Amino acid sequence: MRLELGDIIHVPGGVKNFDFSLDLSDLDFYGEKPICEPVRVQGRVVNRAGLLLLEATASSNLHLRCDSCGTPFERVKTVEVERMLATELEDEEDDDIILLDGSILDVGEVMTTEFILEMDTKNLCREDCKGLCPGCGVNLNVGVCRCKPEPDPRLAALAALLE
Repeated sequence: MRLELGDIIHVPGGVKNFDFSLDLSDLDFYGEKPICEPVRVQGRVVNRAGLLLLEATASSNLHLRCDSCGTPFERVKTVEVERMLATELEDEEDDDIILLDGSILDVGEVMTTEFILEMDTKNLCREDCKGLCPGCGVNLNVGVCRCKPEPDPRLAALAALLE
């Protein structure tokens, strides 16, 4: 979504509101496509004493698979964005300021980038997920491991004495 800001650039106190949805369902994250539902973007651009400020929130329900136990689960992801906007940059190294294309801001592109950058690299179904047993493969969150514990090889001689 492209937002025309020409009518508030030179108007202190000027506000431009927006509310739209992004379709990011085709994005692949490590072989999964967790953003199945539209990302709802709401916010505004406000002129505060000549400084344009983007204030926005992007939110969606993600369909994920636990990286530890493999269980599918859902989680709401919300990203808050507050960035300064400028028509020209004095310092090309400043990543905190978004450069406008004339008086136009591509809010869809900005919010897509921000949402992707905030995606977690590791997803757990719960904070204390126990994962899978490496021996028998049982999900340790719902069952008990049925593997016979292997004796410590350093104590094998003592184990032989007990037999």
